[in-house]
Amino acid sequence: MYYNGVYHFFYQHNPREAQFGSGNLSWGHAVSYNLVDWVYLEHALNPTDPFDINGCWSGSATILPDGTPAILYTGVDSQSREVQNLAIAKNPSDPYLREWIKSHHNPLMVPVDGIGTRFFRDPTTAWQGPDGKWRVIIGSEINGHGTALLYQSDDFVTWSKSPKPLHFSDATKMWECPDFYPVSVNGTNGLDTSVMDTNTKHVLKASINMDNYMRDSYVIGTYEPETDEFVVDVDFKDKSVDLRYDYGVFYASKTFYDSLKRRRVMWGWVLEADSKLDDINKGWAGLQSFPRSILLDESGKQLTQWPIREIESLRTEEVNIQNKEIEGGAEFEITGITASQADVEVSFHIPNLDDAELLLREWRDPEALCRIKNASAGGKIGPFGLMVLASDNLAEHADIFFRIYKGNDKHVVLMCSDQSRSSLREEVEKTTYGAFIDVDPSQNLSLRSLVSGS
Repeated sequence: MYYNGVYHFFYQHNPREAQFGSGNLSWGHAVSYNLVDWVYLEHALNPTDPFDINGCWSGSATILPDGTPAILYTGVDSQSREVQNLAIAKNPSDPYLREWIKSHHNPLMVPVDGIGTRFFRDPTTAWQGPDGKWRVIIGSEINGHGTALLYQSDDFVTWSKSPKPLHFSDATKMWECPDFYPVSVNGTNGLDTSVMDTNTKHVLKASINMDNYMRDSYVIGTYEPETDEFVVDVDFKDKSVDLRYDYGVFYASKTFYDSLKRRRVMWGWVLEADSKLDDINKGWAGLQSFPRSILLDESGKQLTQWPIREIESLRTEEVNIQNKEIEGGAEFEITGITASQADVEVSFHIPNLDDAELLLREWRDPEALCRIKNASAGGKIGPFGLMVLASDNLAEHADIFFRIYKGNDKHVVLMCSDQSRSSLREEVEKTTYGAFIDVDPSQNLSLRSLVSGS
């Protein structure tokens, strides 16, 4: 949230240990002037009341018309039900918003009409329709289908469930941490959550944890605020073809509108590959991704993302290599990088696509294909990309690379992140991730990698 010149970041924090606690989660709070340098403050919310005594879970902030910041959040109450609660900034004139007051009306929303008591969580940022009423989405699962429940309110305190959800999918189960926001069809700026006009589309994101696979998938569609109808262009299907924010360990993401720079910024939870013992020893479990700005692609079919410009302020020494030709199967070491972090931008030009391999029908799953055709497997066009965090003897390294195939009517680009050789330790996760990306390989293929030594 951006408020009175300060960026606010709220996050789930277990004050007892570096593990994802079930009954002791609080809302951590940090502030920044540039989204890069952060100062930790006291907790914004703690589980102290009957309506959140078993944890203050996910939620979202909304700035009310009078300028007062408000938080809607999920609490697990004394009956182990997931309920929705409200907290208001105690002193809106304090730019750091160090104190919050929980509403004496809590809980504002409880699971009714057959909603499971553990399938009712994570309210979005609220928006106002043309009738002046507030709307908010709650993540749920109804009859085995992932669902975005819609609630309305005149005063932000008394909420009623709409007769039908905003959207649901029979291809998914529980929707966690939903997000719903407008994007401009042909503009270059982000939009406030309450913007509704004919030049916008809407994005609905759901965090889905199915079959031991966590992903943040989204759909793009048209929202009619007068009727609260949301018609999607292409619906949720399955993990191999859904539109995704990210194809790595990225979950429970949240966007906000940055009114200072007129952009929509996204954060996401990165579950690190360390063991639980490692987490306890180092003192944290998981981290947040670099913040990204987000826009609708020119095609209108997908979103584009890019690290916010402020990240470039972390750059120091530059290593610049131009017009380097690399033979197939060769490796080229980039020397001069001594820091444990690096911001790498590389652009590849493929002079001839005629020799691309045919994409076989059984290779429909990109992650499976990345495992079969890993970075050490030769190919016609690819693998080409980056080897990062490599040891001197190359016993350990992570690989980010492309391959190009011939599809039915066009070339297909496969992008892989191969972590299978990232560590010699057995107890850490070494998953391979992959996706078919919608780009034209006859143009230059650009790759930006933010390498962290954490």
